[in-house]
Amino acid sequence: MKLYITTGTYDFLKKLKDQNSQETIVLMQDGETNLLVHETSGETIFNEPRRYEVIDSSGTIENGGFVVMNNIPVTEEGRPIFEFRFKNRAGLIEQEPGFVGIRVLRPLNSDTYVILTVWENEKSFLDWQTSKAYEKAHEKRGTEKGVDQQQPNIFSRPSYVTKLIIPEEE
Repeated sequence: MKLYITTGTYDFLKKLKDQNSQETIVLMQDGETNLLVHETSGETIFNEPRRYEVIDSSGTIENGGFVVMNNIPVTEEGRPIFEFRFKNRAGLIEQEPGFVGIRVLRPLNSDTYVILTVWENEKSFLDWQTSKAYEKAHEKRGTEKGVDQQQPNIFSRPSYVTKLIIPEEE
């Protein structure tokens, strides 16, 4: 499965989504940015998207209201270690109230992996961040047993988070 992301004006992306209603396409936005996400096993409808391979997934991405994208730049040498960690994750997030879906995305034309999670709403995400499950999932971060400390050169630069909403259909 592949996932493609493109940007543009809201009106243009909405029209593209509507014209391809048979595809899994999700419109996401924050105050300034509009994204269109296309998940498919075939070819994308986008001309020049950011390209990803889905290496782990659960749930759906089109039925939520709040999206968090953890963008994590990983060195070429760090890719196997990083992917192993996510392919062997505990999977506790799936049990959290308000969880809708997750996609772990391997970049095909950059060095930045994306951990995309979809939630019913922002409160569900914030509740996850203060949960025991979150604590368990991130318990080794920053410790000598954490991948960030065992392999300090795994990350090419600091990660960053993007938060978006999926607007309700008009």
